[in-house]
Amino acid sequence: MRQQMKDLFAQSAADAINQFNYVRLRMFHRHKYRSVVADQYGIEVGGPSALFKTVLPLYRYIRDLDGVNFSNDTVWEGTITAGQNFHYCDGKSGRQYISEATDLREIATEQYDFLLSSNCLEHVANPIKALVEWKRVIKPGGGLVLVLPNKVSNFDHRRPTTKFAHLLEDFTNDIGEDDLTHLDEILALHDLQRDPPAGDLEHFRERSLRNVENRTLHHHVFDVELIKDALSYVGFDMLNVTPTSSDFFALARKNSSVGPGTG
Repeated sequence: MRQQMKDLFAQSAADAINQFNYVRLRMFHRHKYRSVVADQYGIEVGGPSALFKTVLPLYRYIRDLDGVNFSNDTVWEGTITAGQNFHYCDGKSGRQYISEATDLREIATEQYDFLLSSNCLEHVANPIKALVEWKRVIKPGGGLVLVLPNKVSNFDHRRPTTKFAHLLEDFTNDIGEDDLTHLDEILALHDLQRDPPAGDLEHFRERSLRNVENRTLHHHVFDVELIKDALSYVGFDMLNVTPTSSDFFALARKNSSVGPGTG
Protein backbone atom coordinates (compact mmCIF):
# COMPACT_ATOMS: atom_id res chain seq x y z
CA MET A 1 0.00 0.00 0.00
CA ARG A 2 2.82 2.40 0.84
CA GLN A 3 4.27 2.15 -2.67
CA GLN A 4 0.80 2.68 -4.15
CA MET A 5 0.40 5.82 -2.05
CA LYS A 6 3.79 7.15 -3.15
CA ASP A 7 3.06 6.35 -6.81
CA LEU A 8 -0.33 8.04 -6.60
CA PHE A 9 0.99 11.21 -4.98
CA ALA A 10 3.89 11.39 -7.45
CA GLN A 11 1.46 11.05 -10.35
CA SER A 12 -0.84 13.69 -8.87
CA ALA A 13 2.07 16.11 -8.56
CA ALA A 14 3.13 15.44 -12.15
CA ASP A 15 -0.41 15.97 -13.40
CA ALA A 16 -0.74 19.18 -11.43
CA ILE A 17 2.24 20.72 -13.24
CA ASN A 18 0.38 20.38 -16.52
CA GLN A 19 -2.93 21.81 -15.35
CA PHE A 20 -3.83 25.24 -16.65
CA ASN A 21 -5.35 26.21 -13.32
CA TYR A 22 -1.83 26.68 -11.98
CA VAL A 23 -0.98 29.35 -14.54
CA ARG A 24 -2.52 32.05 -12.37
CA LEU A 25 -0.42 31.00 -9.40
CA ARG A 26 2.77 30.79 -11.45
CA MET A 27 2.39 34.08 -13.23
CA PHE A 28 0.94 36.38 -10.61
CA HIS A 29 1.62 35.03 -7.16
CA ARG A 30 4.78 32.92 -7.06
CA HIS A 31 6.95 35.94 -6.34
CA LYS A 32 4.86 36.74 -3.25
CA TYR A 33 5.44 33.30 -1.80
CA ARG A 34 9.10 33.29 -2.78
CA SER A 35 9.75 36.61 -1.06
CA VAL A 36 8.68 35.11 2.29
CA VAL A 37 11.15 32.20 2.16
CA ALA A 38 14.10 33.47 0.10
CA ASP A 39 17.39 33.16 2.00
CA GLN A 40 15.46 32.44 5.21
CA TYR A 41 15.45 29.64 7.81
CA GLY A 42 12.20 27.73 8.06
CA ILE A 43 10.42 24.55 9.02
CA GLU A 44 8.00 22.33 7.13
CA VAL A 45 5.27 20.33 8.83
CA GLY A 46 4.34 17.12 7.03
CA GLY A 47 6.98 17.28 4.32
CA PRO A 48 8.93 17.16 2.22
CA SER A 49 6.43 17.87 -0.52
CA ALA A 50 6.86 17.44 -4.27
CA LEU A 51 4.65 20.49 -4.65
CA PHE A 52 7.40 22.77 -3.30
CA LYS A 53 9.72 21.42 -6.00
CA THR A 54 7.27 21.73 -8.89
CA VAL A 55 4.01 23.67 -8.77
CA LEU A 56 5.27 26.18 -6.20
CA PRO A 57 9.07 25.68 -6.28
CA LEU A 58 10.19 27.28 -3.03
CA TYR A 59 12.85 24.83 -1.89
CA ARG A 60 15.47 26.21 -4.24
CA TYR A 61 15.28 29.68 -2.64
CA ILE A 62 15.38 28.61 1.01
CA ARG A 63 18.57 29.00 3.04
CA ASP A 64 17.84 26.24 5.57
CA LEU A 65 14.80 24.07 6.28
CA ASP A 66 13.93 21.64 9.07
CA GLY A 67 11.02 19.22 9.03
CA VAL A 68 8.39 17.71 11.32
CA ASN A 69 6.54 14.42 10.91
CA PHE A 70 4.26 12.72 13.41
CA SER A 71 5.97 9.31 13.36
CA ASN A 72 9.14 7.44 12.48
CA ASP A 73 7.08 5.48 9.95
CA THR A 74 4.53 7.07 7.60
CA VAL A 75 2.76 5.90 4.45
CA TRP A 76 4.19 8.91 2.62
CA GLU A 77 7.86 8.89 3.64
CA GLY A 78 8.46 5.36 4.86
CA THR A 79 10.93 5.04 7.73
CA ILE A 80 12.51 8.25 8.98
CA THR A 81 14.64 9.12 12.00
CA ALA A 82 15.09 12.21 14.08
CA GLY A 83 18.27 14.21 13.60
CA GLN A 84 19.95 15.75 10.59
CA ASN A 85 17.84 13.63 8.25
CA PHE A 86 15.28 15.93 6.64
CA HIS A 87 16.27 15.59 2.97
CA TYR A 88 14.09 17.97 1.03
CA CYS A 89 15.77 19.09 -2.18
CA ASP A 90 18.88 18.42 -4.30
CA GLY A 91 21.14 17.29 -1.50
CA LYS A 92 19.82 19.85 0.98
CA SER A 93 19.15 18.59 4.49
CA GLY A 94 17.85 19.94 7.76
CA ARG A 95 16.86 18.62 11.14
CA GLN A 96 14.07 16.06 11.23
CA TYR A 97 11.74 16.28 14.24
CA ILE A 98 9.35 13.47 15.16
CA SER A 99 6.46 15.35 16.76
CA GLU A 100 2.74 15.88 16.47
CA ALA A 101 1.75 18.88 14.38
CA THR A 102 -0.13 20.08 17.46
CA ASP A 103 2.82 19.73 19.85
CA LEU A 104 6.16 21.23 18.82
CA ARG A 105 7.53 21.51 22.34
CA GLU A 106 11.03 20.52 21.17
CA ILE A 107 11.18 23.72 19.15
CA ALA A 108 11.88 27.07 20.76
CA THR A 109 9.40 29.92 20.46
CA GLU A 110 10.10 32.24 17.50
CA GLN A 111 12.86 30.03 16.14
CA TYR A 112 11.96 30.19 12.44
CA ASP A 113 11.48 32.86 9.78
CA PHE A 114 8.65 30.91 8.11
CA LEU A 115 6.68 27.65 8.14
CA LEU A 116 5.57 25.54 5.19
CA SER A 117 2.84 22.91 5.14
CA SER A 118 1.31 21.18 2.13
CA ASN A 119 -1.66 18.80 2.30
CA CYS A 120 -1.12 18.16 5.99
CA LEU A 121 -3.56 20.22 8.07
CA GLU A 122 -6.58 18.29 6.80
CA HIS A 123 -5.03 15.18 8.42
CA VAL A 124 -4.91 16.93 11.81
CA ALA A 125 -7.87 16.36 14.14
CA ASN A 126 -7.40 19.73 15.89
CA PRO A 127 -6.33 22.24 13.21
CA ILE A 128 -6.53 25.38 15.36
CA LYS A 129 -4.36 23.78 18.03
CA ALA A 130 -1.82 23.00 15.31
CA LEU A 131 -1.95 26.54 13.91
CA VAL A 132 -1.39 27.99 17.39
CA GLU A 133 1.79 25.93 17.69
CA TRP A 134 2.88 26.81 14.17
CA LYS A 135 2.47 30.48 14.90
CA ARG A 136 4.44 30.12 18.14
CA VAL A 137 7.58 28.82 16.44
CA ILE A 138 7.56 31.58 13.78
CA LYS A 139 9.26 34.91 14.46
CA PRO A 140 7.14 38.08 14.60
CA GLY A 141 6.23 39.00 11.03
CA GLY A 142 7.27 35.56 9.85
CA GLY A 143 5.51 33.84 6.98
CA LEU A 144 3.19 30.86 6.67
CA VAL A 145 2.74 29.01 3.38
CA LEU A 146 -0.23 26.66 3.67
CA VAL A 147 -1.57 24.35 0.96
CA LEU A 148 -4.81 22.44 1.45
CA PRO A 149 -6.71 20.17 -0.96
CA ASN A 150 -9.75 21.40 -2.84
CA LYS A 151 -12.44 18.77 -2.40
CA VAL A 152 -13.85 19.23 -5.92
CA SER A 153 -11.04 17.16 -7.41
CA ASN A 154 -10.49 14.51 -4.73
CA PHE A 155 -12.26 11.83 -2.74
CA ASP A 156 -13.86 14.42 -0.40
CA HIS A 157 -16.02 15.96 -3.11
CA ARG A 158 -19.25 14.54 -1.63
CA ARG A 159 -18.52 15.78 1.89
CA PRO A 160 -19.77 19.11 3.28
CA THR A 161 -17.25 21.83 3.98
CA THR A 162 -16.42 22.03 7.68
CA LYS A 163 -17.81 25.00 9.62
CA PHE A 164 -15.41 27.24 11.52
CA ALA A 165 -17.56 26.79 14.63
CA HIS A 166 -16.68 23.10 14.54
CA LEU A 167 -12.94 23.79 14.37
CA LEU A 168 -13.35 26.16 17.29
CA GLU A 169 -15.28 23.55 19.27
CA ASP A 170 -12.54 20.98 18.65
CA PHE A 171 -9.97 23.48 19.90
CA THR A 172 -11.99 24.42 22.97
CA ASN A 173 -12.49 20.74 23.82
CA ASP A 174 -8.80 19.96 23.18
CA ILE A 175 -9.62 17.15 20.76
CA GLY A 176 -6.75 14.67 20.43
CA GLU A 177 -5.30 13.09 17.32
CA ASP A 178 -7.06 9.80 18.09
CA ASP A 179 -10.43 11.46 17.41
CA LEU A 180 -12.78 9.66 15.00
CA THR A 181 -15.76 12.04 15.20
CA HIS A 182 -16.02 12.26 11.41
CA LEU A 183 -15.58 8.57 10.65
CA ASP A 184 -19.24 7.82 9.93
CA GLU A 185 -19.45 10.76 7.53
CA ILE A 186 -16.21 9.72 5.84
CA LEU A 187 -17.27 6.09 5.42
CA ALA A 188 -20.58 7.19 3.92
CA LEU A 189 -19.28 9.90 1.56
CA HIS A 190 -15.64 9.06 0.74
CA ASP A 191 -15.31 8.37 -3.01
CA LEU A 192 -13.28 5.18 -3.10
CA GLN A 193 -12.99 5.33 -6.88
CA ARG A 194 -10.85 8.45 -6.45
CA ASP A 195 -8.72 6.82 -3.74
CA PRO A 196 -7.28 3.54 -5.08
CA PRO A 197 -4.89 2.91 -2.13
CA ALA A 198 -7.91 2.82 0.19
CA GLY A 199 -9.14 -0.44 -1.38
CA ASP A 200 -12.72 -1.56 -0.90
CA LEU A 201 -15.02 -0.24 1.80
CA GLU A 202 -14.10 -2.88 4.38
CA HIS A 203 -10.38 -2.35 3.88
CA PHE A 204 -10.89 1.40 4.05
CA ARG A 205 -12.89 1.07 7.27
CA GLU A 206 -10.22 -1.09 8.89
CA ARG A 207 -7.49 1.37 7.89
CA SER A 208 -9.54 4.31 9.10
CA LEU A 209 -10.05 2.76 12.54
CA ARG A 210 -6.24 2.75 12.81
CA ASN A 211 -5.97 6.39 11.79
CA VAL A 212 -4.00 7.35 14.90
CA GLU A 213 -1.27 5.08 13.50
CA ASN A 214 -1.45 5.99 9.79
CA ARG A 215 -3.09 9.48 9.68
CA THR A 216 -4.62 8.89 6.26
CA LEU A 217 -8.05 10.38 7.07
CA HIS A 218 -9.05 13.90 6.14
CA HIS A 219 -10.73 15.02 9.36
CA HIS A 220 -11.97 18.32 7.94
CA VAL A 221 -12.84 19.75 4.53
CA PHE A 222 -11.58 23.27 3.82
CA ASP A 223 -12.54 26.09 1.50
CA VAL A 224 -11.23 29.64 1.11
CA GLU A 225 -13.44 31.13 3.83
CA LEU A 226 -12.59 28.43 6.36
CA ILE A 227 -8.88 28.94 5.73
CA LYS A 228 -9.22 32.69 6.20
CA ASP A 229 -11.31 32.33 9.35
CA ALA A 230 -8.92 29.84 10.96
CA LEU A 231 -5.77 31.82 10.18
CA SER A 232 -7.32 35.10 11.27
CA TYR A 233 -8.53 33.62 14.55
CA VAL A 234 -5.07 32.33 15.41
CA GLY A 235 -3.37 35.62 14.55
CA PHE A 236 -2.18 35.59 10.95
CA ASP A 237 -2.66 38.38 8.42
CA MET A 238 -3.66 37.05 5.01
CA LEU A 239 -1.49 38.09 2.09
CA ASN A 240 -2.88 35.82 -0.61
CA VAL A 241 -5.28 32.94 -1.16
CA THR A 242 -5.24 31.32 -4.58
CA PRO A 243 -7.76 28.55 -5.26
CA THR A 244 -7.16 26.00 -7.99
CA SER A 245 -9.20 22.94 -8.91
CA SER A 246 -6.79 20.78 -6.91
CA ASP A 247 -5.63 22.93 -3.99
CA PHE A 248 -5.93 26.13 -2.01
CA PHE A 249 -2.67 28.08 -1.68
CA ALA A 250 -2.54 30.48 1.26
CA LEU A 251 0.15 32.96 2.24
CA ALA A 252 0.03 34.75 5.59
CA ARG A 253 2.20 36.60 8.11
CA LYS A 254 2.23 36.28 11.89
CA ASN A 255 0.81 39.42 13.42
CA SER A 256 1.51 40.89 16.84
CA SER A 257 -1.67 39.73 18.54
CA VAL A 258 -1.31 37.31 21.44
CA GLY A 259 -3.81 34.88 19.94
CA PRO A 260 -5.62 31.89 21.47
CA GLY A 261 -3.79 29.38 23.60
CA THR A 262 -0.80 31.66 24.16
CA GLY A 263 -1.77 33.63 27.07
